[in-house]
Amino acid sequence: MILGVLNRYLIRQNLYLMAICLVVGTSLYLLSDIFDRLDDFIRAGLGAQTILFYFAVKIPLIVSQLMPAVFLLAMVVQLGVLTRSREMLALRAGGVSFGWFIRFFVVYALIWGCGQLVFSQFLGAFGEQEANRIWKEDVRKKQLDELTIHNLWFRDGPFIVEAREAQPSKSRATGITVYEFTTDNQQLIRILTAKKALVDDHGWGLLDVHELDTRTFVTVDRASQFLSVRQNLKAYAAVELKGDTAQLPLPALSKAIQRLQESGSNVEMLLTIWHGKLAYAFSMVVMALLALMLVTFSENVYANIGLSLILIFIQYGTHVVGETAGEKGVLPPIVAAWLGNGIMGAVACLRLAWVTMPGFKSMIQTAVAGLIPRRT
Repeated sequence: MILGVLNRYLIRQNLYLMAICLVVGTSLYLLSDIFDRLDDFIRAGLGAQTILFYFAVKIPLIVSQLMPAVFLLAMVVQLGVLTRSREMLALRAGGVSFGWFIRFFVVYALIWGCGQLVFSQFLGAFGEQEANRIWKEDVRKKQLDELTIHNLWFRDGPFIVEAREAQPSKSRATGITVYEFTTDNQQLIRILTAKKALVDDHGWGLLDVHELDTRTFVTVDRASQFLSVRQNLKAYAAVELKGDTAQLPLPALSKAIQRLQESGSNVEMLLTIWHGKLAYAFSMVVMALLALMLVTFSENVYANIGLSLILIFIQYGTHVVGETAGEKGVLPPIVAAWLGNGIMGAVACLRLAWVTMPGFKSMIQTAVAGLIPRRT
């Protein structure tokens, strides 16, 4: 019963502090965005309704981005208040160990991580897509259908297709080269080159075609030729538009990755983004561990708030570095996406194990002593 009351007390206190931090953080973020972009909206001649709608739909995106940092700050303040008011000391004297707090806040952070993931993939994704659409179409006057993909290639059945330029919105490509193989992929049958291609769901219509039969070395020129390639160009827009792809919810992103994998395209960037969405949501657990780690170093709540801000930037920086490495193929996507969580979580776990597990502390001390040579 006592633990039930304590659970409710800690949750209620944490929610109150998170609400304060979230309101302050969201307000500062919105004010910064307003000062940065208001002139652009005015120059574009947009009405107050469109401007208000833009900033309104950005609020879910802002909340989902700030939630891990807000959770860390709220926990640091909460633990600092509990320590400063001697409530932590009284609870520990009453038999509530520090390990209990670790277990409670880790489970609590896992629940928040699930909620953060669902929120970001529905309301957050919708807000990001709408805000991006308004900014590109209404403010910058850049239509999404202006995308041009350069040096596109893919494999479809016996065909390997290359295109110098492709415009997915217009279902058109230029500078086409097609390599056709036998059904067992053991022999190159012919090479087709075309100036243009018109694409639909039934196949590719090539224009100004030059065909070379590699078995007889006979060449033929045709005005047009239909090719049974079933790859729609719109599926490849996701690879080129990294920013737009990052806005897709996980189910839609999974389908885009599957389509591109089946066509033989490189999807490491999209896989990194997919894992990155999960990693960012469950960074809440890492934030909980970091807050618990800070209270083991100092009881000064103001110092811990400053240190927590530094840790937020370090964790976010390692997360960005890891995602960049994954997108470039330097690291596997899952390792790259979880790199920041892994490093910061490991540091926090080592410190907490040092404080709460005497056996672990003795083991480390024995290992260190064994590395130091004895004087004779």
